[in-house]
Amino acid sequence: MKTKWTRGRLGVVVLAMVLVAGVAYAASVQQQLVQDSTLEQVLKRGVLRVGFSTFVPWAMADKQGNFIGFEVDVAKRLAQDLGVKLELVPTKWSGIIPALLTGKFDVIIGGMGIKAERNLKVNFSNPYYYSGMSIVAHKDVAKGFKSLEDFNRPEVVIAVRLGTTAVTAAKKYMPNAQLRQFDEESQALQELLNGKAHAMVSEEPLPAFMAIKHADKLFLPLAESFDKAPIGLAVRKGDVDTLNFLNNWILLVQGEGWLAERRHYWFETRDWERMVE
Repeated sequence: MKTKWTRGRLGVVVLAMVLVAGVAYAASVQQQLVQDSTLEQVLKRGVLRVGFSTFVPWAMADKQGNFIGFEVDVAKRLAQDLGVKLELVPTKWSGIIPALLTGKFDVIIGGMGIKAERNLKVNFSNPYYYSGMSIVAHKDVAKGFKSLEDFNRPEVVIAVRLGTTAVTAAKKYMPNAQLRQFDEESQALQELLNGKAHAMVSEEPLPAFMAIKHADKLFLPLAESFDKAPIGLAVRKGDVDTLNFLNNWILLVQGEGWLAERRHYWFETRDWERMVE
């Protein structure tokens, strides 16, 4: 009887030791995850490295060669609230996710639409903006075009930027049209201005700006955007702490009205044009 009691007590002790060891191990793993998080590395380094690609008016170079735009403002505010310096890392859009995954920068802040296939490779924050897709067309080449169906024909050429949500939208709404994809937005626009494409599909407000700037050649065939996409910040997968901070930070700057004020300035006015022209 005593032997059974002793064995029972021994089993309890062993179980307790296993539980304590498990808790200690879990705490150790959690601490290691915190130390390895992008957020912690940024704070230790004292620099936030932001990957982006130029895209008017999200991010662009001013007359002095400095980057300005909505996303640049977002990056500056994020670095300021983290109490660190900002390092902007311009990157071609087609390679921006691989560059993030290989550690060339800490976060993508570049008007990136949240898509299922992208989410398989990166983690997205909560949306901080919803971007509409729009069309700007050539007055002569697309004369009389007034609907999406007018552009959804085999002889129609649509210019888009490679790897963007504009490609997805064009394929979805104009599957019969010919797509010509370019590395840069400026190249797609030039194709349109040269009359080699009927239209260019891009995120708002660029099509509207281009229609005003090149009023002699371009026009807006649709009265409003035809597709909406949530825009999020992108980080490497598995980084819960960084994602938690970004989500709460977005709630903060939304709540105080800062994001809405910056969106209004960059997307609803043209006051910034004097800095780039």
